[in-house]
Amino acid sequence: MVFFRYSRWDGSQEPFRPGADELMNALSDNLFEHGDVMRALRDLFRNGMEGADGERLQGLRDMMKRLARERRERLESNDLDSVIEDIKEKLEQVMDLERGGIERSLKDASDRLEYAIPSEREQLQGLMEFINQRAERATETLDSLPDSPAGAIRELSDYDFIDSEAREKFNELLDQLREKMMQNFAQRTSEALQDMSPEQQQAMREMMRALNQMLRERAEGREPDFDAFMDQYGHFFDPDRPETLDDLLDMLEQQMRQLQSMLGSMSPEARSQLMEMMRTALDDETLQEMANLAGMMEELRPGSTRGQSYPFSGDDPMSLGDAMDLMKELQQLDELESDLQAAGRSGDLEGIDPDELARLLGEDAREALEEMQDVARMLEEEGYIRRKGDRWELTPRAIRKMGERALREVFGKLQKDRLGGHRIESSGVGGEATGATLPYEPGEPFDINLYRSLANAVKRGGAGVPVRLKVEDFEVDEVEHSTEAATVLMLDQSSSMYHFGRWGAAKRVAMALQSLIQSKYPRDRLFIVGFSDYAVELKPGELPTATPNDWMQGTNMQHALMVARKILVRERAATRQIIMITDGEPTAHLENGMSFFNYPPTRRTISETLKEVRNCTKAGITINTFMLERSSYLTAFIDYVTRINRGRAFFTDPDRLGDYLLVDYLSNRRRRVA
Repeated sequence: MVFFRYSRWDGSQEPFRPGADELMNALSDNLFEHGDVMRALRDLFRNGMEGADGERLQGLRDMMKRLARERRERLESNDLDSVIEDIKEKLEQVMDLERGGIERSLKDASDRLEYAIPSEREQLQGLMEFINQRAERATETLDSLPDSPAGAIRELSDYDFIDSEAREKFNELLDQLREKMMQNFAQRTSEALQDMSPEQQQAMREMMRALNQMLRERAEGREPDFDAFMDQYGHFFDPDRPETLDDLLDMLEQQMRQLQSMLGSMSPEARSQLMEMMRTALDDETLQEMANLAGMMEELRPGSTRGQSYPFSGDDPMSLGDAMDLMKELQQLDELESDLQAAGRSGDLEGIDPDELARLLGEDAREALEEMQDVARMLEEEGYIRRKGDRWELTPRAIRKMGERALREVFGKLQKDRLGGHRIESSGVGGEATGATLPYEPGEPFDINLYRSLANAVKRGGAGVPVRLKVEDFEVDEVEHSTEAATVLMLDQSSSMYHFGRWGAAKRVAMALQSLIQSKYPRDRLFIVGFSDYAVELKPGELPTATPNDWMQGTNMQHALMVARKILVRERAATRQIIMITDGEPTAHLENGMSFFNYPPTRRTISETLKEVRNCTKAGITINTFMLERSSYLTAFIDYVTRINRGRAFFTDPDRLGDYLLVDYLSNRRRRVA
């Protein structure tokens, strides 16, 4: 009796997550084709999968599509050149405030003069003249400012503001420009520029000079004293103080790329304007140290000062701060994309930061990553894969699972009336008594057990002579039959099987046949021989991971037939047969134990191969050939084989190979199909 236990869903359970059986089925198609568990897992991670109930396990490609959509939305909505317009607007605000301040200062002076007592009027008259002169000069300066924001900032940098609020707003704009310019090497340092005293700015320049010296020592192959540098200047990099020089280099590279990405994504005119404004905001000494830093970074990490440019096409306006934040987001999307691509190539998911994935693509992306990471664990817990060193390998249970699936798929295509039972002749020699007896049934071999039969007659008729036997008294010895059929499946592993898309179907049918025999005819024996330039016997557990021989040429049927014959002559079986799956004529044979290849086939190769066909025929071994190619040369050669061996030949395509091979095995028909 089966019991089910139910509990309330608390939100943590995933009722529609694919199970281990579904995952194994998803891996099987790849394993049939390529035979590599690591590759199958990698492709599953890359492509995801559809569950039986319509649920989907997201793959890395799904994440990359979503990432591309996030990037496209940002690029199609924002106008990066609007950063210059934003600065223009801020400059106009500064000038409007200054003009208003000029008017107020004139009005204040005029009011004071008008209401002043006579003793103060002469002094205030002089002040009024000074204010008028200053106002005229200020107005003249404002009226003659260049149209470009960069030129206006350069002129206003030496301007003596009358209005305090205008001065404050302009300094804020300069601080912002300095901050973004200084992001070339450290976020914390750029923030420290705001409201920094001249002494503090000098300390910052000394820090930059020491930093450049430290990088110069690294470039010269020396080991700089990073700890001493951080003891003196570490406060510039708080709160995320780097622990090593390499960490500091990573920080510098990231910050430089953000600014360079923004500049590179602007139009040439906007980029020129912004660069000039930023240079105006800094003194010459600081600019020189920054140039030295950029040079050292390029020497230590070539390309580190060159950021990715982006094709913005939107209309939404942006401030300089917004633009830099957007550059940071785009850079993080690029880095995540690189991590996803690396994971797709290697199958190793450890390089993906789940927190970063969730922040950029959402919590469901993190959940999808966790599901992918659980795949191998689930398969291992269910006994489908196991660790062997740093790789995964299939277990016997997984191999059986693949065979059963292949068998279901093959038989699923067939009409029910095409299937028949596998006939086994129970009469004849070749069995061993088990010690048990069975009631005799007419038509069965008359292996009479005299003792049991007489005992039955006495029990029925009583003691006395003669003992009269009836049919129902007879018992026969139960016999354990020896192997009824021994089969060698010769599987062509030449490169053409893979390049023309035939290998996966051939291996799938081989595994289906293996599963059929193991489940329905356990007394039959199946052996697998793979052949290309040479032939080799494949153990049952090796078939799922077998691959074509893509680096050597040759279809050595002679060697394969030789190996198959040596296997079968050792078997005591009523039926001994070879099933050969191939797509090409023989192009190789053995010469003094070495494979000799030639295309087109030589007369010698054909002769040696047919000689081995005759050896199989003499040994009572039937050769049935399933051809996946209809070339005239192959057809003629196989016709010779069937004439010599009296076997059967089947011409089919990969998709219908199972229809022919398994039905032939089941029905054991004796005919040649043209």
